[in-house]
Amino acid sequence: MRAVVIEEFGVLPEVREVPDPVVPDGGVVIAVEATGVCRSDWHTWQGHDEAVRLPHVAGHELAGRIVASGVENHPIGTRVTVPFVCACGCCAQCAKGDQQICDNEFQPGATHWGSFAELVAIEHAQANLVALPDEMSSAEAAALGCRFGTAFRAVFRQGGVRAGQWVSVYGCGGVGISVVLLAAAAGAKVVAVDVSPQARALAERSGAVLSVDAAAFDGPEALAAYVRERTEGGTHVSLDCLGSPATCAASVGSLRKRGRHVQAGLMPPGQGVPPIPMHRVIGGELEIVGTHGLQAHEYPELLGIVEQSGIDLTGLIGTRIGLDDVPGALAVMSDPVPVRAGVTVVEFG
Repeated sequence: MRAVVIEEFGVLPEVREVPDPVVPDGGVVIAVEATGVCRSDWHTWQGHDEAVRLPHVAGHELAGRIVASGVENHPIGTRVTVPFVCACGCCAQCAKGDQQICDNEFQPGATHWGSFAELVAIEHAQANLVALPDEMSSAEAAALGCRFGTAFRAVFRQGGVRAGQWVSVYGCGGVGISVVLLAAAAGAKVVAVDVSPQARALAERSGAVLSVDAAAFDGPEALAAYVRERTEGGTHVSLDCLGSPATCAASVGSLRKRGRHVQAGLMPPGQGVPPIPMHRVIGGELEIVGTHGLQAHEYPELLGIVEQSGIDLTGLIGTRIGLDDVPGALAVMSDPVPVRAGVTVVEFG
């Protein structure tokens, strides 16, 4: 099969022929029809994930058809997707329904070879495969990817967002725009913060009532103060969807008393420790929580909300590319000010 292979961290990967994957016991092999290009893949390419061993194939926001199966109830030809955090299905966390923090988790594109390839193998199919509705295209399913699933859990499970609340969103890439869509669908008043004018414009089209240029402020404290001023004392829930010391600090600083910060963007230790305003955490009894993927058994509710709310998943797709374009798409993510808005989707034709 053809795949995008990382031979050295930080060095542009190459598309080349590699051996086809073998069907795992209790697993399947999927012919990839579409896959997203996510900032997590950029972190993988840069060497920020200690689980990655070279040579490596990244990619984790996949949709496709089963072409080889080692389990009876997932026959060949079934269209499926998977969570970006896959579970073993038998540990203590899985028994509680918390597969997103499985003790034996594996991640296509990180711990295992991923979907920047024509074929990908998935272990423990029973715990991880999600059947796709006939009416949903593979590109739309890839746009759901880790970003929309992460956003669903961040907004509704970890954030507890309710109608009428102020919600601030720091970083309006794939996760951030998904958060904007879901929070607006829940009836929240969303403030979108980003340095990119294209991302801010997309956030406004996606339901944000206010967008803020983060580059216009001298540091996270000034930015947070402005957001508090515009939201009548601060937001009830704030989400850092980029993952940087500055966006994390500004997000926490944006909260009103008893507000909740949700860390959705990855925070590699190499970026440094965020300067969280702990005096505000103490004085305002703020909550700080993390969020990590979405369980496969939550996908039916996620898909139901998408259908009921009329969310147009195609609107999340900013750019459609082919497998040969993946190295360039990863390189673009090194730019501190993104030139693209929305999700980049690789389509296999």
